[in-house]
Amino acid sequence: MNLSKSRYTKGVQCKKILWMEKNMPEYYDSSVEREGILETGNAVGDLAMGYFGEYCEVPYSEDRSAMLSKTQELLATGVTTIAEASFAYNGNFCSVDILRVFDGYVEIIEVKSGTGIKEQYYDDMAYQCWLLEKCGLTVRSVSLMHIDNSYVRHGMLELDKLFIVKDCTDRVLPMLDDVERNIDEIKAYADAKEEMPVDIGEYCDKPYECGYKKWCWRAIPDANVFQLQGRLKKHDLYRRGIVTMKDALRSKTKLSEAQRTQAEFATQQLPPKIQRKEIRQFLDLLTYPLYFLDFESYMPAVPEFDGTRPYMQIPFQYSLHIKASEFELEHREFLAKEGTDPRRAIAERLCSDIPDSVCTVAYNMSFEKTRLRELAEAFPDLAPHLLRISENMYDLMIPFKEQWYYCRDFEGSYSIKKVLPAMCPDDPELDYHALNGIQNGSEAMNAFPALASRPRDEIEQVRQSLLQYCRLDTLAMVRIWEKLKEL
Repeated sequence: MNLSKSRYTKGVQCKKILWMEKNMPEYYDSSVEREGILETGNAVGDLAMGYFGEYCEVPYSEDRSAMLSKTQELLATGVTTIAEASFAYNGNFCSVDILRVFDGYVEIIEVKSGTGIKEQYYDDMAYQCWLLEKCGLTVRSVSLMHIDNSYVRHGMLELDKLFIVKDCTDRVLPMLDDVERNIDEIKAYADAKEEMPVDIGEYCDKPYECGYKKWCWRAIPDANVFQLQGRLKKHDLYRRGIVTMKDALRSKTKLSEAQRTQAEFATQQLPPKIQRKEIRQFLDLLTYPLYFLDFESYMPAVPEFDGTRPYMQIPFQYSLHIKASEFELEHREFLAKEGTDPRRAIAERLCSDIPDSVCTVAYNMSFEKTRLRELAEAFPDLAPHLLRISENMYDLMIPFKEQWYYCRDFEGSYSIKKVLPAMCPDDPELDYHALNGIQNGSEAMNAFPALASRPRDEIEQVRQSLLQYCRLDTLAMVRIWEKLKEL
C-alpha cells in the first residue's frame, strides 16, 4: 500500500484503519466526517498560501505524476515559495502546504485551521520532513502555521496577525528515526491477507474518531461502561474486565452519584426519579410572561466582520415562544439576511421582541447569555436592554442536570435531544428527524454561511428549513416546561 500524509497519520493512530479501508470499506461510517471542518481547512489553507507574499501553487491532480513534475519544474526555475509542492519516495507521497526554497535548503510550513498545536500534528510534519530528505532536499526547519484566535479584525484582513507560525524543528527532528519504522509496520499490516486482532482502545477516538469503530466495537454489549457520562477512565476499566454497567456497580469502581444513577437505571426497570420539591421550587422562579429563547450561530475561522475574532460565535437567528398566560402561546422569530453581518439586526430585533425585565428561559443558558453579552459589547447603545434580558434568564436544563427528574431514556445525558423524546414520546410535532433539510445545530451552523453562494431558488428553501429547526428548539422547551408542571 502506498502512503500519503493522511494515510500515514491514520496508520500511526491505528494500523488497522488502512487494512479496513483496503479490505472492508463497506463498514465505514461516514458520519464521523465533518464537512464543515473540511471546508474550513480548505479555505484556511488557500488563504495561508499568501502569507509569505507571491507564490506558485501546484494544481491538484489525480495523476500524482503531474504534481511531481510541476514541483520539479518550479524548483528548477527558482520559485521561492511553492504551495502544495509534491514529492514521492518508495511509494510514499506528500504535498507540502507551503514550501520555502532557499539556496541549498528548504523550509516546510504545515498549515492547520485550528488555534494551536496538537500532538498529532508532529507525526504529520515528521513524515513530510523524512520524505523530503529521502528525496535529496535539506530541510532546515519545520513549522506549523495556525490561527491566532486573539486577533480582532479591523478593516482589511491582516494575514500576519491572523496566523501564527511556530517553529517545531526541535520537536520534529528526533521523530525522523521512527518514521521509516512506522511506515514499514503500517504497510505490513495494511497488506496482510487476513484481519489481525487489534483490541479497542483510546485510539478508536483519539486524535480522531475512527469510521470503523462500529465494526471493531461490535462485541461490546449494551449498557457498557463507555456509555457512562462524565469523567471516568473507561478504557482502564475495560482492560480490567469491567465492561458492563453491572460490572461497574458490582466492582469497587468509584462512580459519581450521577454515574451510579445512570448505571442503576440502565440495568434495572426503575420508575422515573422525581424530586418534586426541588422541581416546584425551580418552576416558581419562572413567572408569566415567559419568553423561551434559542439562538443559532456559526463560527467562521476567518473573521468576516470588524470587531470579530477567529471562531467567534456569530448569532444569525433566534426563535422565541411566548407564554403570556397558561393558555396563550405566541411565536416570533428572526433570521438574518444571507451575506450580511447579522449582529446589529438580531440585537435590535431582540430588544423589540423581548420587553424589559420579563422572565426569559433558555436550555443551557450559558450559550445564550454569552451571545447577549457579546452583542452588548458590540453595540453599547443596546447594551442595557440586552444585559437585562440576560440578567432575567433561567435555565430549563437545571432540573435535569441536577437529576431532580431522571429516567432511563436519558442515558445519563441532560441534552434536550435526550430529554424531549423521553418526556414527550411519540409526538410527531416534536420529531427532529421529521424536519426537512436541517435536523441539528451543526447542520444549521453550516447552512447559513453557505446561503449567499447558493442558487436563488434554493435560498428560500434553506431559510424555511432553518426557521423550522430553530422553532422546534423553543417549542421543545415549552413542552418540557409543561411536563414539569404536571409532575
